Amino acid sequence: MISMKKTVKHSRLFSMLLLIVLVTATTPRVFAAESMNIKLATVAPKGSIYHRVIQEMGAAWQSAQGGNSRFIIYPDGTQGTEANTVRRMRIGQLDAAMLSVAGLKEIDESVTALQFMPLMFRSWDEFDFVHEHVRAELEQRLHEKGFVVLFWGEGGWVQFFSTTSRLTPEDYKTARIFQWSGNPAQVGLMKSLDYHPVVLELSDILTSLQTGMIDVVPVAPMWALAFQLYGKTTHMLRMNWVPIVGATVITNSAWEAMRPEARDALRNAALKAGITLREHRSDQDENTIRAMQTRGLTVHHPTPEIEQQWQETIREVWPLVRGGMVPADKFDQVVQLLAEYRAQKP
Repeated sequence: MISMKKTVKHSRLFSMLLLIVLVTATTPRVFAAESMNIKLATVAPKGSIYHRVIQEMGAAWQSAQGGNSRFIIYPDGTQGTEANTVRRMRIGQLDAAMLSVAGLKEIDESVTALQFMPLMFRSWDEFDFVHEHVRAELEQRLHEKGFVVLFWGEGGWVQFFSTTSRLTPEDYKTARIFQWSGNPAQVGLMKSLDYHPVVLELSDILTSLQTGMIDVVPVAPMWALAFQLYGKTTHMLRMNWVPIVGATVITNSAWEAMRPEARDALRNAALKAGITLREHRSDQDENTIRAMQTRGLTVHHPTPEIEQQWQETIREVWPLVRGGMVPADKFDQVVQLLAEYRAQKP
């Protein structure tokens, strides 16, 4: 009888201890989920439409997460290059980022098929067709590497801005051409074709133009306006070289740490952000170029003969891009998808 009483007493004591352990273990998690900070970095200029859609998305998340939660945005590349941003997310110093393909490729190289194939896409319609066919796979690959894609976005078409008029492929062989850091494959490719890349950070472009270190900047018009490059690069060759493509991503760990309702709010706000950027992209280049023209920019439209020269040059480049800058299987997939699209809409 005494043994039975001791057993019951011990059983109750064990239950109480177990309850205390469970409460202690779960309480910090609930607190963390209710109050957390999300730190997001981007090279997008402060006040740009890209910055604004992130602000709106962050406000929606912050309201749903509650507590003393904060959505902190670092624009203008203040957190370093996109490659550095990815590294900082991996070690927990940052939680999210709006990245171009130049940064996303640090997570998975398959994304290069969206941007690193010059003169492959002829229009946004072509790009959209390809993107919709590869999007799910790309998002899955990024997720397997530790990142959730919140939304995709495009930043216009890369144009060639130069200090003097340059129209043909041969004209650019005497130029010192800006090249983003973190892409040695492209630097090597350019050198093999007798071009002269100069590797710099975005923040160094204007100073390098002023000192004569570079005289050509391949960049989307938005960046030429935001960094006031048109004051030095007064000539632009109007040729859609490649689309600037990117995505806003968040680490899997930060995603899982949120309250479920905060995840839903973030997902819905991200969907809205993607739609806003999609609606904006059609007029973005045109409006930006016109604004720079009023400030002295001269726009050169290639003649059919010059276009033919570029096409002949690029046909020599594509075999080097395939497997060098873009995984061969993804390169082939894009070519096949574009052939399907063009067969439907010649």
